[in-house]
Amino acid sequence: MHEGLRNELDLFERRTPGSKAALAKAWPYMPLGVASNFRSYEPYPVFIKRAHGSRVWDVDGNEIIDFNLCFGAIMAGHCHPAVVKAVQDRLENGTMLGMPFELERELAEEIIARFPVEQVRFSNSGTEATMHAIRVARGFTDREKLIKFEGCYHGVHGAVMVSVKPDPEKWGEIEAPNRVVASAGIPKGETDATLVATFNDLASVERQFEENLGEVAAVIVEPVPMNIGIVMPEPGFLEGLRALCTKHGALLIFDEVKTGAKLGRGGACEYFNIKPDMICLAKSIGGGFPLAAFGGRRDVMDVIAQGKVFHAGTYNTNCTVIAAGLAVFRQVLTPEGYAHINSMNTKLVNGCNRIIAASGLTAYSIGAGANGAVLFYKEQIRNHREWRMVDVDLWKQYWFGMVNRGVMPQPFWWDEQWTISVQHSEADIDMHLAAFADLAPALAKAQQERGMTVSYAAH
Repeated sequence: MHEGLRNELDLFERRTPGSKAALAKAWPYMPLGVASNFRSYEPYPVFIKRAHGSRVWDVDGNEIIDFNLCFGAIMAGHCHPAVVKAVQDRLENGTMLGMPFELERELAEEIIARFPVEQVRFSNSGTEATMHAIRVARGFTDREKLIKFEGCYHGVHGAVMVSVKPDPEKWGEIEAPNRVVASAGIPKGETDATLVATFNDLASVERQFEENLGEVAAVIVEPVPMNIGIVMPEPGFLEGLRALCTKHGALLIFDEVKTGAKLGRGGACEYFNIKPDMICLAKSIGGGFPLAAFGGRRDVMDVIAQGKVFHAGTYNTNCTVIAAGLAVFRQVLTPEGYAHINSMNTKLVNGCNRIIAASGLTAYSIGAGANGAVLFYKEQIRNHREWRMVDVDLWKQYWFGMVNRGVMPQPFWWDEQWTISVQHSEADIDMHLAAFADLAPALAKAQQERGMTVSYAAH
């Protein structure tokens, strides 16, 4: 461990003894002491006591500007007044019905007005949305095989827990990646129909289609992979996927769990002017509540109405969640809201790049819609294998250093990114940049002393 990282970790432990104690108390009752593996990291995670607007306060009383926002799920910011009021009003009229109610249709109409789909169904998480979308695609095409991309994450169901973060010794040739199962406990049969291609490499996709002629039901893709930092599709790549799917009779599924709503009013579909056959939405559309949806063309979704594909869920369209979602679409994700978010993100990305240039860091900042990141690599990353070259220890010095300066720049893990909410202010962005400017010389010094060390990133 290099000196700069050790110094920031020492300061972190002096500032957060309450978090350390809280983890020790939780450890006997939950694996790793937390409710999700993504919330566990060394030496211990920050335990939060309360949140409001753009801020969180940890159990030690430290005030932190929050650009984590629950892995990007709270584009509305914490406790947005419109969302809180909508939920409070709904609480008096029932939280769960297990029967239809009109707000479901109203929210479906809002989604269909923004995204190029004709029908939607609701669920509770991104995992459920992608799982059901894939099942519908298989039912519609009467095919089983699925193409996904190395380094992309689509939830924790078995079909997509493949080549999420494969190790170099397992990943095979870049033009024909190996299928690497990402977790124990997944039966072999669940992943046999999943094929793997390389993002930004149309030839690798074409190869999978040709080698599995007439067998591919769908291609599922994060239009902007946001589980390897932020990787932009190269010009023509998404258009090429659209053309290949059409040519081979497969459906194109946009996993917009992260990009949906955050890239703009119509998500990546609008941002890149691409019309997929199906989309999956979650995270930011719920305003902090567990809301997800999947949708597509009427003929595709009709396999549910026909009884050919089964979809159900007791907690689907929980009344409070639907009320929150309607408030988000109608009162938060407005033209004015997007204008503010885009302005704040542009200021933050450009400011970070100026600081990087002034400090001599080998790094870059990149943004898309509400999201952005600082990536410690010599050039813009194109795929998972290039992301694996990120200097992990330097990133840790950056993350703990920023938290020590009162800014949570993104969720912990170097495959994540920041999110700007409608409640972030110019002052919040200025404080983020001030913290980074204060930290950048130490990062540049550590980078120079270490050299551009390759430390294969994994998460």
